[in-house]
Amino acid sequence: MKRTIRLILLGAPGAGKGTQAEKISAEFGIPAISTGAIIREAIAAGTEMGKSAKSYIERGALVPDEVVIGIIKDRLAESDCEGGFILDGFPRTVPQAAALDEMGVSITDVISIEVSDERIIERMGGRRVCKKCGATYHVVFNPSPKGENCGVCGEALTIRADDDPAVVRSRLDVYHEQTEPLKDFYAKKGLLKIVEGQEKLEDTTALTFKALENA
Repeated sequence: MKRTIRLILLGAPGAGKGTQAEKISAEFGIPAISTGAIIREAIAAGTEMGKSAKSYIERGALVPDEVVIGIIKDRLAESDCEGGFILDGFPRTVPQAAALDEMGVSITDVISIEVSDERIIERMGGRRVCKKCGATYHVVFNPSPKGENCGVCGEALTIRADDDPAVVRSRLDVYHEQTEPLKDFYAKKGLLKIVEGQEKLEDTTALTFKALENA
């Protein structure tokens, strides 16, 4: 019987958190909760929250805590999270992590996927997304089986505005300043495991699963 996993995935934008979240979700049968995907859905739908978040995302800044925390609180209250979950993109700051503690959320594992800034900038230039269903691909590391179309729904794939190199550099600066301190926060709790991102996706996945097995 697999243990209950309530996991936080850390790592810079483009480090591969979303892909690893999908692998872990499939293996353990728990939902992968991406705040980035939820916010992008709101932007596409033109909701009030989406409109307010759009200007922050397009310049590589963080969406305000009160917006993100509200989204997460509602999502974790849903029934599919009772057996565990994966958080990808939250918390992004130490105050957000403290807010998670205050919500009474018990985290079992924290994994940080480490990739250099230079490799991330190269990686994100090749990323493709499906605006219809939210599936993500990479032209080198995780290509769609349908080429320039989504392997899930067949829609044409696009390049996100925040994958532009100048925006990526801005996002990396924000990560190092505001999100990387979470590694110390969770290391002090004895929860942090480091996974060095590999060139091959399957190698990173193997290291990620090993980190979970050794928790």
